[in-house]
Amino acid sequence: MAKKAVCVLKGTGEVNGTVNFEQEDDKSSVKLSGKITGLTPGKHGFHVHAFGDNTNGCTSAGPHYNPHNQTHGGPTDSVRHVGDLGNVIADKDGVADIDIVDKMVTLFGEYSVIGRTMVIHEKEDDLGKGGNEESLKTGNAGGRLACGVIGITQ
Repeated sequence: MAKKAVCVLKGTGEVNGTVNFEQEDDKSSVKLSGKITGLTPGKHGFHVHAFGDNTNGCTSAGPHYNPHNQTHGGPTDSVRHVGDLGNVIADKDGVADIDIVDKMVTLFGEYSVIGRTMVIHEKEDDLGKGGNEESLKTGNAGGRLACGVIGITQ
């Protein structure tokens, strides 16, 4: 039976958006769709973080969701955090349309992302290829512009 989830992104500034998740069954990929506004033009890191806790803004969401203890990578890499979704690209008006299909994120079972936090970052994610220790943890994606907890929807 298919599952759906939604995340409403909010930050302290102008950045906000909505991300929808849909997965047909526990064997299929997750489809993410939606829109984020208020960004600077260009690429912005887009990740699922470990905790569904926004009590101290986006910082309380913790690190990237990484239940298999891997290094940071891009969405097509075999070695990556579950939460590594690469970048979204904002147009000249600061709008990023989300259209992602991912095989590692799931809405089913013990590694479900439901109840965790989505974060949009200030900088481009270097996909773990930046040549330094921080690249292998965060992709050097910088500060957290907006976040929200992923919740079940109809």
